[in-house]
Amino acid sequence: MSLLRRIERGGQGPDSPDESKLEQVRRRTQVPAASSAVAAARRGEGSGYQDLKVRIQNKLLAELDTSVDPRSPEVRTTIEELFTTILNEESIVLGRAERQQLFEAIVAEILGFGPLEPLLADDTITEIMVNGPKNVYIERAGNILRSNVTFEDEDHVLRVLDRIVAPLGRRIDESSPTVDARLPDGSRVNAVIRPISLCGPTITIRKFSRRPFTVEDLIRFGSVSPEIAEFLRACVIARLNIVVSGGTGSGKTTLLNVLSGFIPNDERIITIENAAELQLRQEHVVSLESRPSNIEGRGEISIRDLVVNSLRMRPDRIVVGECRAGEALDMLQAMNTGHEGSLTTAHSNSPRDTLARLETMCLMAGMDLPVRAIREQVASALDLVIHQERMRDGTRKVVKVTEIQGMEGDVITMSDIFEFEQTGLEAGKVIGRIRPTGLRPKFIDKIEAAGIHLPPSVFGIGVSRY
Repeated sequence: MSLLRRIERGGQGPDSPDESKLEQVRRRTQVPAASSAVAAARRGEGSGYQDLKVRIQNKLLAELDTSVDPRSPEVRTTIEELFTTILNEESIVLGRAERQQLFEAIVAEILGFGPLEPLLADDTITEIMVNGPKNVYIERAGNILRSNVTFEDEDHVLRVLDRIVAPLGRRIDESSPTVDARLPDGSRVNAVIRPISLCGPTITIRKFSRRPFTVEDLIRFGSVSPEIAEFLRACVIARLNIVVSGGTGSGKTTLLNVLSGFIPNDERIITIENAAELQLRQEHVVSLESRPSNIEGRGEISIRDLVVNSLRMRPDRIVVGECRAGEALDMLQAMNTGHEGSLTTAHSNSPRDTLARLETMCLMAGMDLPVRAIREQVASALDLVIHQERMRDGTRKVVKVTEIQGMEGDVITMSDIFEFEQTGLEAGKVIGRIRPTGLRPKFIDKIEAAGIHLPPSVFGIGVSRY
């Protein structure tokens, strides 16, 4: 298998029998000189740099040794040596900064994700949004800004996108114009192409920190208070069933990852996700990932299938990245049949809305169940809802920690243990604090049975119970 073809496929998959190896590589990797010059002219730049880049890149592709493993560290060294040789042969003189910039751009096109590489390397950027080849936006410190990064054309965006999804065995084309994927570092990727996206290929990348956030980080960011952190750690160790709720971009997955870190190291953990994002540090972790259907419409493995299968894998904990549909019913059944300590997330606007959404998702399972039976399952299975919000200043905060107490008639009863109280807005920054409500949860006995004794001050209670 050719080196360049394996680079494009991430080291996986056979070559197409209908196309020569070199043509496959050039079709996906090289930037046509004509379109490059046109794109540069449209940006108001001279075509000299682009023409030089394309010419060197094409010669480099033709001279690379196809016997070298693309995953080996020698690949970059080989490219650098050939790059220097080509510059010398063509008597091209560049300054040190220009030379390095050109080299990195070519390496990014051949081995990496092209123009996205500098954005992916910037740890201050939390989200990358590509709206067609000429409009790339980033999120930094909670604010959305336009980037000066551009692609040559739509084909250039599609080549980079193919390089992202191909190693995962996923596809995106006119018959399947949307895809969920992930980068090697776990960052979440969603892409939409024509004919669904009218502005051209659209890519949204939710970046994750190279070093997974810890509970100390969340305390420092002001997302949680030390009291809430201590309480949540006790809840996870005591094997309470927890749902993290919130809107898009509110930090649900980050908090779920932190909560998962409280699970004792001697327990077997099964994680189930659409695209593997969780970064658990325990030793005994089995990660499962759903699979879309193939081009013939067969072979799909849904989250619900994985939840059902996980029950046969002797799990101590089941962690579902997000409940979106009928898998919610199977998750509740697992919680009610001895698989305590399960964790998941759900999109909602409040803890009460979370329960309503769970009811709706259970109905999506196709079972003809009365609403009261579903509510009884929810009230019996869940112990705690942690609700997060993205505030007006871009910060993410836990705004409510709510206990599920049980049923009264046809209504699930809930009580807030902690809630965020906003006291003002200064220079665009939200001012407030997360305070206890003074109520002690009914499941405190479970926490104490696990050998954890929380001081009454955690709940804002001045009189000791012990």
